[in-house]
Amino acid sequence: MDGIQFVANYGDWIAVKKLKIDEKMDARTIMEFIASLGFSFDRKIEENLRREIELGKLEAVLQEELEGIGKGEAGISAALAKTNGARVGRTIKEICEKPELQKKEKKELGEFCRVFALRKALGAAGLKVNYSEIETPSVKAAMKKAKKHGK
Repeated sequence: MDGIQFVANYGDWIAVKKLKIDEKMDARTIMEFIASLGFSFDRKIEENLRREIELGKLEAVLQEELEGIGKGEAGISAALAKTNGARVGRTIKEICEKPELQKKEKKELGEFCRVFALRKALGAAGLKVNYSEIETPSVKAAMKKAKKHGK
């Protein structure tokens, strides 16, 4: 019997998720299970990024830049323009500028910040950008659990 197992024991993140898969299992169940893992991964990536840099500065700039962004094609276009704009770029460079990091490490952090900014921007324009945003029963349960624990 095939299966997927995920075990995390990292700080306050203790998770054990298992799914046994047989030939009768529908693909949707597998997709929902993996999406629920994605929700957990996304949350922990952001949490760890926040520990590494001052992500709040980027959030504040994004909030200002994305204020009033509408939905639809015009909103998406505006969101992308703002995310790729000079102000967001300068903020990312500033918060990733840590003397103890090598150039490649700063670039990597900057890429994580760009993805963070893009996700925020496209979300402001009304798009779902992650499978984990699809409201499946397992994702709803993970979101409820995260809210319960204040995450």
